[in-house]
Amino acid sequence: MSFTSDADSPSNLWEYSVSELSGSIKRTMEQAFDQVRVRGEICGYRGPHSSGHAYFGLKDERARIDAVVWKGTMGKLRFKPEEGMEVIAVGKVTTFPGSSKYQIMIETLEPAGAGALMALLEERRRRLAAEGLFEESRKQLLPFMPRVIGVVTSPTGAVIRDILHRIADRFPVHVVVWPVKVQGEGSGDEVAAAIRGFNALSPGGPIARPDVLIVARGGGSLEDLWGFNDEAVVRAAAASDIPLISAVGHETDWTLIDHASDRRAPTPTGAAEMAVPVRADLEATLSSLTARLRSAAGRHMDNRRQSLRALARALPSLDQVLALPRRRFDEAASGLVRGLVSNTADKRRSFERVGAHLRPDILTARINDRRQRLLERMVRAERNVERLIARAGSRVTSADVALRGLPARLLSQIHRSGDRLKGLSGRAEAAIIADLRRARSTVSAQDRVLQSLSYQNVLARGYAIVRDADGAPVKAAATLSAGQSVALQFADGTVGALTTEGPAPRPRKRGSAEPSEPAKQGSLF
Repeated sequence: MSFTSDADSPSNLWEYSVSELSGSIKRTMEQAFDQVRVRGEICGYRGPHSSGHAYFGLKDERARIDAVVWKGTMGKLRFKPEEGMEVIAVGKVTTFPGSSKYQIMIETLEPAGAGALMALLEERRRRLAAEGLFEESRKQLLPFMPRVIGVVTSPTGAVIRDILHRIADRFPVHVVVWPVKVQGEGSGDEVAAAIRGFNALSPGGPIARPDVLIVARGGGSLEDLWGFNDEAVVRAAAASDIPLISAVGHETDWTLIDHASDRRAPTPTGAAEMAVPVRADLEATLSSLTARLRSAAGRHMDNRRQSLRALARALPSLDQVLALPRRRFDEAASGLVRGLVSNTADKRRSFERVGAHLRPDILTARINDRRQRLLERMVRAERNVERLIARAGSRVTSADVALRGLPARLLSQIHRSGDRLKGLSGRAEAAIIADLRRARSTVSAQDRVLQSLSYQNVLARGYAIVRDADGAPVKAAATLSAGQSVALQFADGTVGALTTEGPAPRPRKRGSAEPSEPAKQGSLF
């Protein structure tokens, strides 16, 4: 800390800056109130700030002090601060130089009085929630229209009358009441026993088993409702096979059975409304649905009737159905004549294409080739027969020479075998000669066919072949011009000739009439 003096100052007091004075006060406060324990009621609590710190106040009947819980300390507290809760705070008093205010930085926070009861309730709620008793997956759906309702409440209070009156107004059903104490010592055990007792009832027994349970009580203080925070009550509600509605206290009152029940009602009357529907509304809904069903069925039938009429109008007549097939038949009939003519022309063109390849020179070459092959085969066959005969003769000669030294008995057998061999040799020679004769006759027949197809025979009948200067046959008169040299090939030789200016007239045979036009074929239809 630094101090300054002023020579012109009228007094001997030291002069402080604002920051120096604020820092001095801060250090003095923190040294004097380093660890204090304060009891008060939480006020102005709005939850943690966006930074994670919490700012509120502690007050009693005559004073108020600001308090702050830093983010790191907030996560270590055993319970969260709530508005109006009386607590005991332990921390250090310090100042905030920016606004000349002092506050307590809370390090630990404990409930005091009713706050201690709240801490116990919060600790029990956390423990039971950790066991999964408050999980939404455990909760059951309420039946839409129960036949029997079980009520766990005091038989003398106004709660049971409100529930019965509300059920009678909405949808009268059978109600079974299990009387219990709803306040004071032992009330929790009685409520838990009632819940277990309703679940122990068997269907069809002397006492009807409820389809839904209502646990109800009027409003009161935390101490008055403490029996419904009992652990036995919570476990019985969570283990109930019958869907359970909790209606304890007013809308702002919360107990642990509210967390374990399948549904929570803000009031006992609200629980009765949750349990049963409104009969008049059901009847009105049923009437409305019936009317809608009839109207929908009528509209559906009308739509079907109109669709049927539209389909009937859209169906074509018999003439319209047969018009297209008739037209196709007529077109096919008219095209049949053209098809036959076209098919005949196609067949003629195909025949001409195949006939163009059947020239005499090609046939002559094929016949000469076949004749040459046949002669070669005949020569090979004769050579083979001669070799076989020579081979057989040599074997016979060698056998004869080898068998001359045998005894006479064996010689007679050899002579018989030789005679047999000579007979077989003669038969083989005769068969070979017969085969040769058949081959010669086949060749002669093919030669006759060749001679009949040869153009030389045609020339012998008085025809001639006209060839151009290159020796190629002339197939049409239009290809020749006047004064062109040609060669006329006859059967006995060839002579030269010179063409005139135009084609010569075609000679007619005596007694022959002029050629008439071919008769046209009539229609087949």
